[in-house]
Amino acid sequence: MEVFNIKDHKVEVVELNPFKLEKDIQEVIEKNTETFFNLEFVRSEFPIGEFRIDTLCFDNETNSFVLIEYKKGSSYSVIDQGYSYLSLMLNNKSEFIIEYNERLNKTLKRDDVDWTQSRILFISQSFSSYQRNSVNFKNLPFELWEIKRFNNETIVLNKHNSTSKESIDTLSNVDSSNLIESVSKEIQVVDEEFHTSKLDSDTLQKWNDFKERISELDNVKLEIKKPYISLMGESKNVCFCNFRKNYISIEILRGNVNPDGTKSKNFFNLDDPKGISEEGSWEWKSGVKGNLYKIKFNKNTDIDYLMFLINQKVKSI
Repeated sequence: MEVFNIKDHKVEVVELNPFKLEKDIQEVIEKNTETFFNLEFVRSEFPIGEFRIDTLCFDNETNSFVLIEYKKGSSYSVIDQGYSYLSLMLNNKSEFIIEYNERLNKTLKRDDVDWTQSRILFISQSFSSYQRNSVNFKNLPFELWEIKRFNNETIVLNKHNSTSKESIDTLSNVDSSNLIESVSKEIQVVDEEFHTSKLDSDTLQKWNDFKERISELDNVKLEIKKPYISLMGESKNVCFCNFRKNYISIEILRGNVNPDGTKSKNFFNLDDPKGISEEGSWEWKSGVKGNLYKIKFNKNTDIDYLMFLINQKVKSI
């Protein structure tokens, strides 16, 4: 990827400024986990058993732990390390709960965590074709992120997305098969069908039409999670899509109202002349609260009008 700086209608190449040490990458990520990945930072260098996890985070949307590992070089196996670390976590759940509560002074309980949504982010300045191909399965709880730093202090993060429909269960590596099987019994990687299978035919068609319209928007993408499918723009949530049989509940985020009545920065107000939205609120198990607009999207919904509403939120972030 090339980055250019424009001045007086002329462009010049911004040169790469590679990180010299993994620790430098780790420091940047840990200070910005919320901005980069919408994750709550728990601690750095978490020792567990004979291993040491580089960065431990918590995803308040899915109520699950996320491990981050930083890599330099292409000789290590993403598959082997990923499943080893996930197995380690699933066999030491109490230690993760204790660490979270002690570090953040909270009272997270074991049953509050959705262990099926545990995952690992591998972050490196580059991955080999072998490493990228090794995770080219549809149901891996791993993410590969390449990070680049440029001379103007710009940071770029690119996620490697798998396009395969092949399941990891077909992997024939005998040495890893037992470990993969044991972890896969507890961890569930959901896909779009997990949600759309709930819909009747009319609502499914509406959803497909909606997806086509979303694809026309710049810097907006759909992210699939177990509770819902979210629409993301510029690393921020635009809305959540919750699937029912004959409708989809679309929740557009607004922001927070503090106890003293003040509103959070960039608090969002929707211009909805037809009045198809209802005001509401949301709360994660972690105690994080917010306000939203809720829209019932069904076979009778005018998609042009729905996009008019959603575009307001997209432009606000």
